[in-house]
Amino acid sequence: MFAEDNASRALGIELLELGAGRARMSMRIGAQMVNGHAITHGGYVFLLADTAFAVACNSGDDAAVAARCDIRFLRPTHAGDLLVADAREVAGFGRNGIYDVTVTCGEQVVAEFRGDSRTIARP
Repeated sequence: MFAEDNASRALGIELLELGAGRARMSMRIGAQMVNGHAITHGGYVFLLADTAFAVACNSGDDAAVAARCDIRFLRPTHAGDLLVADAREVAGFGRNGIYDVTVTCGEQVVAEFRGDSRTIARP
């Protein structure tokens, strides 16, 4: 699925690890990704977490999409920082799944994301 994700790959997101119900991805913050406060625009942090979530919930045989997701921003990041998103399945039931994604910059947690997935018929 990630090989066909032009939006995420265009931003330099890289797949570092992939396993059953989990994914680890990274993205370097470019100068064009910061806002007027000189910190990373939250949309880019969300996009990295959402991409890791999407890859994790599509790591099995079933195709899945997001049904709901939210994020908590904990610390700012800046141009040049390398963000890493670790996604993992927390629960699965029927066609539904719950995934948590922790976004870090070095040793610091910068955001926590939770996503609910729903399996669909493969396109």
